[in-house]
Amino acid sequence: MASVKNLKKDINYVLSDIIEECYVWQMLQEDDKKAGKAEKIIDEAIVTFDELIEKVNTKNIDNKKAHFKAISADLEKKAKGLLSKIEKL
Repeated sequence: MASVKNLKKDINYVLSDIIEECYVWQMLQEDDKKAGKAEKIIDEAIVTFDELIEKVNTKNIDNKKAHFKAISADLEKKAKGLLSKIEKL
């Protein structure tokens, strides 16, 4: 099992890369109305970050290995969903 520290880093890196991709997309847009669409994805990424970090910091877990594995899987699922939204922009 990977350490909790590495899981937190993964969450941070993945979601910050998604947010950065949104900012790059916004900078490349000439129309301000169109550029505003990425703000929703950025907000969703921030909410996802908060939710996942809260789950990681949860105490009194019976099966820690399964708990952290589920968080990792949830991160992957949500990151793929956010990336597909970016692709549709």
